[in-house]
Amino acid sequence: MATRTADTTRTDDERAPEEPTQTAEATKTEAVEAEAAEQTEAAEQTEAAEQAEATEPAGATEAAGGGRPSGAGQGAGAVVSAALGLVSLSGGWIGTVAGAHQQLVGQLRTSSSAGVAQQIKAVYGDAWHATALWAGLFALAALVTGVAVLARPAFGAPGRPQAPWIRSVAWAGVALGVLGLLLAVLKYTDALLALPSTS
Repeated sequence: MATRTADTTRTDDERAPEEPTQTAEATKTEAVEAEAAEQTEAAEQTEAAEQAEATEPAGATEAAGGGRPSGAGQGAGAVVSAALGLVSLSGGWIGTVAGAHQQLVGQLRTSSSAGVAQQIKAVYGDAWHATALWAGLFALAALVTGVAVLARPAFGAPGRPQAPWIRSVAWAGVALGVLGLLLAVLKYTDALLALPSTS
């Protein structure tokens, strides 16, 4: 019996130094597994970033880098077209000044002995025509600008549609330009609001 107790005791004593060795090995194994997991996670993040760059739209990348216009120029052109169309309908400040200038010129060049019809034409008719001429120029500018904005995508990058609001504003500018041009022609030819007859 004594021999078995001694063997058991010796076996326990021999096992005692082995337990720290097993613990150290387990710690090393866990460290290796943690390092492998970190490497795997870093590789996955790198792969995900590469896939995101590959699937990112080309337009967004070029727009961010300044390679492709963002459409701000077309939007500005559409707004300018609509504004010029409105000015052509109202006459604008330049048309008013041109009309007043022509009226003053007519008064200076018309003698007091001239007939009534000649005075009306020189003082009021030419001023009315000058206002109509400037309104027509504004209308023509609105029409050309609007058409240029609408036609721009045909000469730009394929597959890049124009924003709906740009098309809407540009069509409004074209419509106002056509209407203003028509009214200017009617006023200049005395088909609309002609001078009164003196007979």
